[in-house]
Amino acid sequence: MNSAEHMLKGEAFFQKNLLLYVNRATETYQLPLHSHDFIELAFVAEGKGFHYTEQEVQKACRGQLYFIPVGVSHVFRPSSPHSLKEPLVVYNCLFTTALLDDLASVIPDAPIAAYLEQIKNQQVPAFSMTDQNGSIENLFLSLHREYNLPQTGSGSYLLTLFIQLVVTLYRLQHDELHFPVTRPTQFLQILHYIQQEYAQDLTLSHLARTFDWSERHLQRLFKTHTGQTFHHFLQNVRIQKSCVLLIQQLHSPIPLIAEQVGYHDTKTFNLVFKRIIGKPPGGYRQEAASTGAQPQAIEAAIDANPSG
Repeated sequence: MNSAEHMLKGEAFFQKNLLLYVNRATETYQLPLHSHDFIELAFVAEGKGFHYTEQEVQKACRGQLYFIPVGVSHVFRPSSPHSLKEPLVVYNCLFTTALLDDLASVIPDAPIAAYLEQIKNQQVPAFSMTDQNGSIENLFLSLHREYNLPQTGSGSYLLTLFIQLVVTLYRLQHDELHFPVTRPTQFLQILHYIQQEYAQDLTLSHLARTFDWSERHLQRLFKTHTGQTFHHFLQNVRIQKSCVLLIQQLHSPIPLIAEQVGYHDTKTFNLVFKRIIGKPPGGYRQEAASTGAQPQAIEAAIDANPSG
């Protein structure tokens, strides 16, 4: 593929003094190989295809993240010209070096501050990585939601999400190289696993076998790090997720919502929901609908407090 002559300018994207832009795009064959005067983080959310740069071609698939510095020519292409049938969907987070300057004074951790400085000075080359535990995807979903459904304080909230994203990338790039995988790190992987698989028939014995722990020690870790037993932690995750579904799916019957979050017995779901939330699912849905509660706001609260 030939070198890019097409340069995208940040002025077309950054508005209202916010040096950050987030979108969700279905890739086509229309955009040519291009560079830009800003930095880009691109996350593949759906499908598969290819990521072209001047130097190489990489297969692009769901869960892959790409870092594209200023001036580097690149473009995504779907695997098939029939992009509507087999779409390649990418979340893009664009930001300026000026944003990194603004954040420098609020980052207390020397390694992260140095990482931002290296990115700003174009000392970090283009790279890609795989989202192993869903943490990158969750941050992109939150960034996109907050950018496109702004509320009071959205500018500040977007910056906190962006900082979380930078810290996550740093950890994935550096911590695995310099530190062995520790038991606390493995326990975090278990928590991420529960967040993804909460609707399945999860048991403590299943987790112990999957992650090579003893059940007794794993239960102790849940009490130490979450303040809850495994059973209560799982209940909280499921009920928090059901709160979102009750608003997203206003006409879905309660038994279907219960089934979607892992409860096969509606009576048990109702009892657990009332114990945790303080009212039955139907009452919660009615109250949330009357106050205009948005699923996005509920999801954001869950993202901030995943264990209840």
